[in-house]
Amino acid sequence: MYHTWMRYFTPSPTHHKLGLVCLGVGLQYGALPTVGPRTLDHHVAVVISSGSGWYRGPDGRRLTVTGPALIWLIPGIPHHYGPDPVAGWDESFVDFTGPATTTYTELGYIEPDRPVVPLADTAAARAAVGRIARAARRGNPLLEVETGAAVHELLVALRRARADVGADGDPVLQALARDAFQPLTVAEHASRHGMTPAELRTAVRRGAGCSPKDYLLGIRLGRAKELLAATELPVAAVARRVGYDDPAYFSRLFTRRVGMAPVRFREQQGRAVHGGWSHQIPDPEHPPTIATRPT
Repeated sequence: MYHTWMRYFTPSPTHHKLGLVCLGVGLQYGALPTVGPRTLDHHVAVVISSGSGWYRGPDGRRLTVTGPALIWLIPGIPHHYGPDPVAGWDESFVDFTGPATTTYTELGYIEPDRPVVPLADTAAARAAVGRIARAARRGNPLLEVETGAAVHELLVALRRARADVGADGDPVLQALARDAFQPLTVAEHASRHGMTPAELRTAVRRGAGCSPKDYLLGIRLGRAKELLAATELPVAAVARRVGYDDPAYFSRLFTRRVGMAPVRFREQQGRAVHGGWSHQIPDPEHPPTIATRPT
């Protein structure tokens, strides 16, 4: 026996312009029927919370699926899968499409070459699926936008839940972030980790979806923006604090990546406050109370 609940949607051409739209959602468990062989024209993320089964791709190899796990169904790629015929499994699935899938694939969030991905847990992914399911109520005027936004959340949750990434993230990326403001070359960063530059590039590409240079640059420019907005430090001092000894090079790089010069950014975004900005991230569910002065 098994239980199945599902809804399917048909977003308008205008909603497709958002980049990512949800086409359907389902929650089911038990000794479910085998799916396929078939080929789809869109993506599906099949999240297995518990139980076990199998997956077979176009190469004919049969892969074991043991929850928690993720099965990627990629458009144009034949697939065939199913749970253990006796014990079954606990499954949720989300069908989606849109031009943003190309970028998510490039960044490593969607993995066509790895159809079965072990997960550390499925709690966050199931929460995103739950938001889609709640938005799927009949007559919801925000259906397409709510479900599309939840697909973005689902992709992030699945990326974070991969079993090959620790709870605190990739240690290589953590170390790069810690040393990002030191004036080191990519080769020097690699040497610090006992890696070749090629090995570091592979690790960062897999973990962050970009090159080490772009990963470090994103951190450096983010910090530079904070210093420009929150302090009155000269541009040259800001450049040195984020790892650039040549302020002219820093200004050219900032202008090319941000779209405006550092001085112009400060004019637009300046938020200098006494004592500087807080480094403590506020809890959005328990915001601080602003005391009112007596009149």
